[in-house]
Amino acid sequence: MRPPLPPFDAVSAAKKARAAEDAWNMRDPERVSLAYTEDSWWRNRAEFFSGRPAIVEFLTRKWAKEHDYRLIKEVWAFHGNRIAARFAYEYHDAHGDWFRAHGNEQWEFDENGLMRRREASINDVPIKESERKFRWPSGPRPADHPGLTELGM
Repeated sequence: MRPPLPPFDAVSAAKKARAAEDAWNMRDPERVSLAYTEDSWWRNRAEFFSGRPAIVEFLTRKWAKEHDYRLIKEVWAFHGNRIAARFAYEYHDAHGDWFRAHGNEQWEFDENGLMRRREASINDVPIKESERKFRWPSGPRPADHPGLTELGM
């Protein structure tokens, strides 16, 4: 089991989103994959795949290219076993060019709180290093760091 479990309310949906954010900010593909069903189906941008091994492969490849990755997620809506979230993350590539990625995700969970479906639409925007807003040390976002709404995003 991976609480909080559906059906979601405002508090449990926010906890679920924050747990996902914290896990992704640790950038450990194996650990992150455990939040998904063994046959979880994903659409990430133009990639479609399913299963934990594919999730691990995808995240390993992703974080090898996205250096100093920092992510913030925020619940947009929820109903029953589904959550819609918006997010932004910042990273730089191997050349030192910075980007802020903005996206939306739709999540569907099984009765044990594991995500069985994830669909993500994402756009990257080049930014200057001086325009970064996510400057905490590597790992989960500190509790006192503002979220997307508080940052005006």
